[in-house]
Amino acid sequence: MPKNSRRIDKPKKALHRELVKQMLTLATSGFGLVAALAWNNLIQEFVATYVKKFLPDLGGIISLLIYALVVTVLAVFITYQLSKISEKVNN
Repeated sequence: MPKNSRRIDKPKKALHRELVKQMLTLATSGFGLVAALAWNNLIQEFVATYVKKFLPDLGGIISLLIYALVVTVLAVFITYQLSKISEKVNN
């Protein structure tokens, strides 16, 4: 096998690896978005069903506040847990 052929194979392999890595990232992001939208619907429905019952006059604003708090707490918790997992994997 000529030396030039090996030099061409390495960039091809690197390109292929990078392409697969990017496809994995895009697929993971897409599924993450779908999961986030599903959780969004669940939380909105939960707040609308249970909070508006108890606070009919302020239900709109209170339910939005509770929704925002729940989403924020979930985001912080999940980000923290993923950071710990990432730290373990990297060490």
